[in-house]
Amino acid sequence: MQLQHKLSEELTLFKSLCFAYKTTQKSSFRYRTVIGVGGNIGDVKRRFHHLFHFLKKETQVELLQTSSLLKNPPFGFKDQDDFYNGLIVLQTSMQPLKLLRYLHRVEKKFGRKRSFPNAPRSLDLDIIFFDNRVIKSDKLQIPHVDWFNRKSVVIPLMDLVI
Repeated sequence: MQLQHKLSEELTLFKSLCFAYKTTQKSSFRYRTVIGVGGNIGDVKRRFHHLFHFLKKETQVELLQTSSLLKNPPFGFKDQDDFYNGLIVLQTSMQPLKLLRYLHRVEKKFGRKRSFPNAPRSLDLDIIFFDNRVIKSDKLQIPHVDWFNRKSVVIPLMDLVI
């Protein structure tokens, strides 16, 4: 079952059993992280559903919570389909760079091919927050660059109680 709510002409929220999910289970992993999830190629909502179940079975992370999904227009390269975006809260013992490499492997498993910045993609996983850390390096910036100006992060963030 899926519910949808039109926020504006270009923004629509979708809720399902997998997206707007929260567990009360306590995690034994050390770090809490918020991951941005996005995509606009193929059946994105179905892919996100598979991602949800994949992460639930993983041993390196524990899936604690998900936001609703937001359908929104692309930015940067605009000549592409609308995106679906959401947030996932994970608990892990991986350090940030190791988590980033892990997320890149998951993207690849789900068919992600990197071509150019802001290109259409089957799955995009970004570390938005990692505990209360601030990191600025060539490979990783936490909090994610400009997260507070992106509706694709701010609107789904309203669903989360972190």
